[in-house]
Amino acid sequence: MNTKNHTLPNDIQALQTLVIEKDRELEKYKQKNEDLEIDRENLASKVSYLQKLLFGRKSEKLTPEDIHQGRLFNEAETYVNESNDTQEYDEQVNETGDDKDTAVVKSYSRKKKGRKPIPDDIPRVKKVHDLTEEEKRCACCGEPRPLISEDVREELEIIPAKLFVRQNIHLTYGPCKCKDSIENLEPGAITAPGPKRMLPGSIAGVGLLSYVLTSKFCDAIPFYRQSKIFTRANIDISRATMCNWMMTASEKMDILFDVMKETLKSGEFIRMDETTVQVLNEENRNAGSKSYMWVATGYPARGHPLVMYEYHPTRAGHVPLEFLKGYKGYLQTDGYAGYNASVAEHDLVHVGCMAHARREFHKAYNPKHKKSYAYKALRYIQKIYDIETDLRAKNLPDDLFVEKRREVVTPLLDEFHAFLVEAKDVLVPSSLAAKAVNYTLNEWKKLIRYLDLACITPDNNEIERSVKSFVIGRKNWLFSNTPRGANASARMFSLIESAKANKLNPHNYLYYLFTKLPYVCDNRDELKKLLPCFLSEEDIKISD
Repeated sequence: MNTKNHTLPNDIQALQTLVIEKDRELEKYKQKNEDLEIDRENLASKVSYLQKLLFGRKSEKLTPEDIHQGRLFNEAETYVNESNDTQEYDEQVNETGDDKDTAVVKSYSRKKKGRKPIPDDIPRVKKVHDLTEEEKRCACCGEPRPLISEDVREELEIIPAKLFVRQNIHLTYGPCKCKDSIENLEPGAITAPGPKRMLPGSIAGVGLLSYVLTSKFCDAIPFYRQSKIFTRANIDISRATMCNWMMTASEKMDILFDVMKETLKSGEFIRMDETTVQVLNEENRNAGSKSYMWVATGYPARGHPLVMYEYHPTRAGHVPLEFLKGYKGYLQTDGYAGYNASVAEHDLVHVGCMAHARREFHKAYNPKHKKSYAYKALRYIQKIYDIETDLRAKNLPDDLFVEKRREVVTPLLDEFHAFLVEAKDVLVPSSLAAKAVNYTLNEWKKLIRYLDLACITPDNNEIERSVKSFVIGRKNWLFSNTPRGANASARMFSLIESAKANKLNPHNYLYYLFTKLPYVCDNRDELKKLLPCFLSEEDIKISD
């Protein structure tokens, strides 16, 4: 039988000293265990976030499924409902932000089922299907049966894009042989003038130029793919040719874009954002260096924005500083510090973006933990957006809208802020949730400035949608070859996105612009009339 040797001292003082040392060791192990548990939780939250990025739903909004049982068995139904239904919902939240047992559904609407009718303005080609004369005769008396109805069944057809050559024939007339004509030295021959062209000497007509640019900058079809499409129609138009068309057209619009920038800054509210772009052949820079496409949206008229892209090789603060020179008003951006110098120098009112705050909490959000701080924060933000949606649906006058919005949302914002202050003292500083709380508190004064004007929304999502259009295109063509090409691309994106923002057909707008521009290229007042924010779909309708 094994016996354990006891080595404990017999002296009471020595025993006390030993116990104290063991207690200290135990505390160290407890602290180490707590630190390891914190690290484990942080790593688990990061793994959860990465799993959401790879496999999860991209939308950051909470849905009824998130609030209740989660998206367990309804993946297919999720996508059907997202495309066919619009559901607004709200859930009661008590003083601590905990969800109560019952959910109050405010409204629910569903789009009408079935196929949408084919628009009336699409031409109809009729093909009548009739019985033979023999089949139409009565089997008894031989007389023709009476026609009682027509059953019209429509099917949509398409003819692939057709190319045609417009021959501009200029008639030339020789001199008159009369005596007076000879004596007065009348010109020997006169020729009928043709229309002014956007690209003189090129084979590209206005329609082809508009089609090529719309295909790339609206539909994200690179020039090399378009070249293959033209090849199928037995037309040889190389990628280099289309690049030259784009850059030549861009450089003919210098004054137009000066006017566009002035007009964009004439309103009281501007949004700005930026995204990366790679330009291979930049002077004194490596081909792999990051360059930036800066985007601004201004509102010279309510509901009629202008979107402007500018290429710059840097993300430094001097870019918005120069762009915003002469502007006075509100500037809405994300939390990037590069805008701070512009705000201070030009005395602007800086507005934050609630969507970026929500994004930080979404990184920390785990659907399994409905009592987490991240989930409660998302619920507060959801309620802020619900209030905004409900009030905007009422189409109130601006002054009344601002008053009502302040009245309804200010108590909720105060409650949300108190919740964030409490969470900051509780959460582990290195956790994703704590980072989200700190970001939101640091941006708080900017986040609530949207309450000042009716035209300002809680987030910067409108300009992010314009940025997304560029990002989708970037995935297809990956990079620009030269700064000249990047500048030209920025200008074409400006025209396309401004047309889309004003609900204009981008191709029709470019067709209209390229038709009118050669006649007014130096007249700033006339150029201003060509901007998308001052045009309607009827104005740009193609008649020929």
